[in-house]
Amino acid sequence: MHVSVIGSGYVGATLTGCLAALGHEVTAIDIDESVVASIEAGEPPMAEPRLGELYDENADRISATTDYAAVRETDCSFITVQTPAREDGSIDPSVVLAAAESLGEALAQKETFHTVAVKSTAIPGMVEEEVVPRIEQAAGPEGETFATAVNPEFQAQGSAVDDFMHPDKLVLGTDDDRALDTLRSVYDPLPDEPPVVETGRREAAMMKYANNVFLAAKVSLINELGNICKEYGVDSYEVAEAMGLDDRIGAQFLRSGVGWGGSCFPKDTDALRAAARDRDYEPELLDAVVGVNETQPRRLLDLLDRHVGVTDERVAVLGLAFKPDTDDIRGSRAKPVIAGLQERGADVAAYDPSDASETMAREYPDVEYTDSASAALDGAVGAVVVTDWPEFGELDAEFDAMARQVVVDGRRIVEAREGMTYEGLTW
Repeated sequence: MHVSVIGSGYVGATLTGCLAALGHEVTAIDIDESVVASIEAGEPPMAEPRLGELYDENADRISATTDYAAVRETDCSFITVQTPAREDGSIDPSVVLAAAESLGEALAQKETFHTVAVKSTAIPGMVEEEVVPRIEQAAGPEGETFATAVNPEFQAQGSAVDDFMHPDKLVLGTDDDRALDTLRSVYDPLPDEPPVVETGRREAAMMKYANNVFLAAKVSLINELGNICKEYGVDSYEVAEAMGLDDRIGAQFLRSGVGWGGSCFPKDTDALRAAARDRDYEPELLDAVVGVNETQPRRLLDLLDRHVGVTDERVAVLGLAFKPDTDDIRGSRAKPVIAGLQERGADVAAYDPSDASETMAREYPDVEYTDSASAALDGAVGAVVVTDWPEFGELDAEFDAMARQVVVDGRRIVEAREGMTYEGLTW
């Protein structure tokens, strides 16, 4: 099939590479000319394991443009643009609606039927009540020239390609048989046969939120348990290992630490809280999930305070990306950690193995960003570990350069050594 992918952020860029790898011809559409140029040059616009290989191996099936007219040559369009958060946590649909309007203008001159699949995260009802009318203004009534579907993604950054190729499930939300057939054809070449959930658009939209919010809640719960374990001198990781043996609980997302971040968990949790309040329902449990997550960076710094004063002293922050194998700092727990250290008057030196330093420097310019962990540790009276990059687990002699070997580990990645004052956040 020939498909168009509207928006080339993490979701869209991954979708472009993966669909091409399945044998489809893919046209990426983005308003950012630099992003289009990157894709045309055979390079994904962000760091993601294996994605560059897919772009290179399938270059003959990938093209990019800023012109929405390209959708007229395709059978199906995926809307993958962002739905940013407003101040109250609710989603701002303006980017999706702008894309829908441009898409509708292009479809008005298309003679054959077209499927529009919305992958952008949207509150239930938004597609039917806002997206469809925008397309209809130019393209005509839904059902005649086009049909819409909600097709959420469930990929995690750092493993997005594998998650796409071997999904736990596919959710196809539409009441139009033609759109359903199109989506089945798109995903038919997947190497496995994942469970397929065929449902309505509202249900599909809620499934995305439910998935992310449940995982965020699971992490906050294990962090809460870890905090209690710490107070009693109990290793929360031993406790979690036993918990994970219960198939009702499962072992994933039971690594307690400094909390969750990224683009999805924070935004989707806040959006669902705002949506609930919009219907006069108080989401008390979801409020607590967010509250625990906000507590963890403060607890990390409180542990550091127990061992060393940081005013006018150098403190190393190891890890800036919200998780390993990405350079994304959205929702990174390093942000409140850096802010807290600066409030204490510390001189912050930070290191991340990815390009995260470049984007973090725009938000926190008064930080020394180093090109190695050893450079960040040099002369520091303390170090805090925020991201569990594997290389941090291999550090050893590098700690000798510290003025005082005080390490507070928020991810259980550093090996304690003789002469080091080591504190685990929840163990």
